[in-house]
This record gives sequence, C-alpha cells and structure tokens, in this order.
Amino acid sequence: MIKIAICDDEKNIRSYLTALVREQNTECEITEYDSAEKYISDGAAYDYDLLFLDIELNGSVSGVELAKQIRSMEQIRQPVIIFVTGYEKYVYDAFDVDALHYLVKPINERKFAEVFRRAQDKILSETEQKKDSFKKSLKKKSLVIQHAGANKAIPLDSIYYLESQSHKIVLYTKDGELIYYARIKDLEEELRGNFCRVHKGYLVNLAYVDEYSKTELILANGTKIPISKYKYEDFVKSYLRFIQ
Repeated sequence: MIKIAICDDEKNIRSYLTALVREQNTECEITEYDSAEKYISDGAAYDYDLLFLDIELNGSVSGVELAKQIRSMEQIRQPVIIFVTGYEKYVYDAFDVDALHYLVKPINERKFAEVFRRAQDKILSETEQKKDSFKKSLKKKSLVIQHAGANKAIPLDSIYYLESQSHKIVLYTKDGELIYYARIKDLEEELRGNFCRVHKGYLVNLAYVDEYSKTELILANGTKIPISKYKYEDFVKSYLRFIQ
C-alpha cells in the first residue's frame, strides 16, 4: 500500500493526477489538498510515501516553501516529491529539495507512468532497506521469559506479536506459539521502540508491519491485528519513528 498526497489548487489537475495514478494498477491510498496550508494542518500529512506538489499554489505558502518545510523536519517520514508545474522555469527548484522529478502541465501520460514507476521503485527499495536494517539489529536482542520451569531467551526478530489472554501472554513466533505468565503492560515498557501496543490485548513487532489502516494492520505473516481508535495516533508516531 503506497500512501499518496496530491497538492494542487486546480481541481481538474488533482482529478487528472488521481486518475493517472489509478491507471498504474498499484494498490494505493490517495488524499487531495488544494493548498499547502491544508496539507500542513492535516495531522496525517506527514504519513505519505509520495507527494505530487504544484509549485505555484494559491495562498501564502508556495509548493517550494512547503517542500522545504517538509525536508527540514528530519523526525518525520520523508515522502518522495514530484513537482507539477505549468512553467519549465521552475524546474531547477526541484533540485533544492531533493525532488525525484517534475512534470510539466499539460501532463504527458507516458512520462507520468515512467516517473511514477521510478517513485514506486524508490519507495519500495527504501522501505525494505530500513526493515532489513532493523531486523538485523533485532537479532542481537532477546526477550527472556520463564517457560516450562526454566528461563528461555526468545530473539526479538522471531516474534511477530504478543497477545494478552487473562494473566497469560501468547507469543506468536516464527517457530510457533509460546504461552507464559506476564503482564502486557510490563512488556510494553520493556519492548518500547521495537514493539507497539495497538490494542489493549496486542503488542506488535514494528519490523513485521506490512500495511495498516485506521482499523487494522497486516503483519508480514499475513496476520490481521485490530487497531484501537485510541491507539492509532500513537501507533503511527511509533511506526514513523521506527522506519526513520
């Protein structure tokens, strides 16, 4: 799932870009904005993989200024930026904010498909590199539990998620399930940074989150975990810090 934002003050351009994205046969979620101010004020605005951004926008903040603001916020997820402009004289502004490319209006469909494919490859490559890096770091860490009368070290990279059942914890690992006595609240503190509590009964390994919505997430093994509406915002912040 690629999360895409389109920020352009012309409704017909936003609609056209949305239609072109849909034609690429890529699973994605698209949100439209008609100004930089609305993009900035949206709490979810810093959760995008790809941003199509008009250089000249109505309002007090231009597309270039918005891009500079995004790039200055190192703690947020950095989207791939593709500028959309009606004037070729602005294309050099794209290099100042590390934009992938620019599209000149009227937009050529073949050129759009080529640039979109490059953006998609870049997004997927960076995501996999970050996940691989964190999985390697997890191999050096373990969760020590009391199981079958002995202490047992479980590598964190082998755990998909933990589920609370009464006073017991079920560990769902690559090698199967383990059940032992513990409190999920204590584990939440112990595993903070690598794991996130997305529901009162679930603690998930952020390294194995493949995709998510406001109601559930899907792990690398295909398991679907519900997300509490009260936990969603904290989960997004934790996940963005994790992949950054």
